[in-house]
Amino acid sequence: MTLEIMVITGMSGSGKSVALHALEDAGYYCVDNLPPELLSAFAALEHAHHGRRLAVAMDVRSATGLPLVPGQLAQLRRDGVRVRALFLDASTDTLVRRFSETRRRHPLSHEELREGQRALVQTIELERELLAELREQSHVIDTSNLRSAQLLGYVKSLLPTPPGQLTLVFQSFAFKRGIPLDADYVFDVRMLPNPHYEPELRPLTGRDVPVAEYLALQPEAGAMLADICGFLEHWLDAMVRNHRSYVTTAIGCTGGQHRSVYLVEQLARHFAGQWNTLLRHRELDGL
Repeated sequence: MTLEIMVITGMSGSGKSVALHALEDAGYYCVDNLPPELLSAFAALEHAHHGRRLAVAMDVRSATGLPLVPGQLAQLRRDGVRVRALFLDASTDTLVRRFSETRRRHPLSHEELREGQRALVQTIELERELLAELREQSHVIDTSNLRSAQLLGYVKSLLPTPPGQLTLVFQSFAFKRGIPLDADYVFDVRMLPNPHYEPELRPLTGRDVPVAEYLALQPEAGAMLADICGFLEHWLDAMVRNHRSYVTTAIGCTGGQHRSVYLVEQLARHFAGQWNTLLRHRELDGL
């Protein structure tokens, strides 16, 4: 039996415990805050005991051992273990607010929270530096605008992927609310004709047929769709060879209602025949 390991890392306060609960609900054997030095030994032990699906959470409390993790993950893959890594992130403002609301101390902080927001921000930025290499090798989930129930559902949606299959995540968003932190690629489509200025289309979304038909008739929209498809098609095989499990492509327009939604729907439809695809409409879904 092939052993599968899901490694969860990320910023303190980003929701790692929620993600671990989602995996536990899905039947994974979960261990929180495993010292990185024990990862390989733990995987070997569970494999010997016929374990199939493991989930391990690590965070900055094990900072001295974190540099070992990328090499360990690479070795596990060479040994035939199916390894996936999730990194939970959130904006600094969001993390500061969460720590302030819960009155918890940051794991790296040596000062009381009441001594000022500035010290907390500096600590969060230090944590980002310590986790940067792990973030580069993981699928990033931006939890800044996610409620716990939404994060739970999103993590579960990433699980039923066939072994070795790359999952393409297409996400629409509004630039006025910021670029998603979890995007691998971001495409700006604000230069395309805007259905917002057509009175009969303004209350609709890119999911609705009238908006889709309007944009399908715009040469610029067709050219943009073809360019994005061409870029991804050119590089996806290379990403698979680089052991990527997920690739998130974010499409942004002004309000995240018409153009970006339409293109995300079209991209997911285009790639669904060859790759596992997921859709997220940040503004429409209330993420």
